[in-house]
Amino acid sequence: MLTKINSISLLGIEGHKIEVQVDVSNNIPKWEIVGLPDASIRESKERVKTAIKNSGYSLKSKKILINLAPAEIKKEGSVFDLAIAIGVLANVEYIKNKNLEEFAFLGELSLDGKVNSIFGVLAMCIELKKLGIKKVILPKESSLEASIVKDIEIYGVETLKETVDFLNGEKEIKKTKTKLEDVLNKDQQTTIDFKEVKGQENVKRALEIAAAGGHNCLMIGSPGSGKTMLARRITTILPDMNFEEALEVTKIHSIAGMTTQNKIIINRPFRAPHHTVSKVSLVGGGTNAKPGEISLAHRGILFLDELPEFSKSTLEVLRGPLEDRKVLISRINGSYEYPSNFMLIASMNPCPCGYYGSNDRECNCSSNEIRKYMNRISGPLLDRIDIQVEVHSVEYNKIVEEKNIEDSATIKNRVNTARKIQEKRYKNYNIFSNAELTPKLMEKYCRLDFESSTLLEQAFKKLNLSSRAYNRILKVARTIADLDNRENINKADVAEAIQYRSLDKKYF
Repeated sequence: MLTKINSISLLGIEGHKIEVQVDVSNNIPKWEIVGLPDASIRESKERVKTAIKNSGYSLKSKKILINLAPAEIKKEGSVFDLAIAIGVLANVEYIKNKNLEEFAFLGELSLDGKVNSIFGVLAMCIELKKLGIKKVILPKESSLEASIVKDIEIYGVETLKETVDFLNGEKEIKKTKTKLEDVLNKDQQTTIDFKEVKGQENVKRALEIAAAGGHNCLMIGSPGSGKTMLARRITTILPDMNFEEALEVTKIHSIAGMTTQNKIIINRPFRAPHHTVSKVSLVGGGTNAKPGEISLAHRGILFLDELPEFSKSTLEVLRGPLEDRKVLISRINGSYEYPSNFMLIASMNPCPCGYYGSNDRECNCSSNEIRKYMNRISGPLLDRIDIQVEVHSVEYNKIVEEKNIEDSATIKNRVNTARKIQEKRYKNYNIFSNAELTPKLMEKYCRLDFESSTLLEQAFKKLNLSSRAYNRILKVARTIADLDNRENINKADVAEAIQYRSLDKKYF
């Protein structure tokens, strides 16, 4: 007799339906699992066997063969424990329910029969819904997170015995339901504000434009000028995430095991890896190909402080994700794709000592040392950064000045207005910001009049810009116009956008 139970395997954020096929016979007693399982699944036969015994069920002397189909997909983790146990018990008729194909089973088993929580429950349930499975039995600890997904029935269980009794109709388990306000992570509210930043009006303006259009930004300045402080406050002016974006971000963090208290992440992520970070930690990978920093920063900020201190090979792996807004991790057992649509905010000193061009202290670096320091950042990577801005030390009179300073809420209102203009403009193209414009869409939405075109041509020749830099100037100019709620780009917009590329010639 063959029993089939539904479960799921995640490859990246993509789900694949796994059919747990169980055959029990009276041959020489033996448990065997086939279908390309990893070590943790091969070990599951001992966990499942003991959990079944300690839950009060006897299998006597049986040969049990378990196949995880389709066989060509690599299976990883302990998520199949519950499905295997249910398949075995159904095969030997401890479970009388004949409609098990309506359900999917997820969960790890303890030796005492307890059903333990697992990572990636939200992502799994979203994928199961796409696959047409509308009933899921999973650990009670994870049921609140899973119930975020609409139009799917979630049943949270604590033990294997409780699961069997529920399937046999001997115990009632209510569907897990939740209200949206119950799963919003309201503890994420921040206390930092742009109002605390005195001076630096030009940098604030640059960061406002970056936030409004989703542009990458590089800040160059001497130590203590406020680069890190400014970068950390950009999260306070980013546009609000809609529910779909919040679900997408939470899904990635769920796979990485970083969700807290079954809550939806409502604030845009801010990831700031140290410059010693490895390539695998940055882009993702490892044995189970988990998402890296660039995917954890999806829909938010990836902040790289002291950019030249990162190894050059590590920085170069950013080039593809910055352009494609996704990362593909290839392993011998398959390819894993994670989204990585993030804003890159970076900071750096202008030279090894940090005081080249400073009015406060004299730089003691030679021209060769400065050139070598700057060459740690490749031209192709620099081309992918839309906005470059110098950060100077704040003068004393600015520090003690008591005049009103714009707070983050005021700036954020302008950013939200600009983003709504872009969402409406690009609603038919599946993009949400000017930074995502394709060359074809730029021809339609970034048209220049004669004066603007002439100015940009002069800058292109004088600064020796690449075609990618040219396109990014147009995108930034489009954002500046949106902040002023103007349909057409004018000469002033182009001039300001060019200003944010002027460091190319000075430093690089």
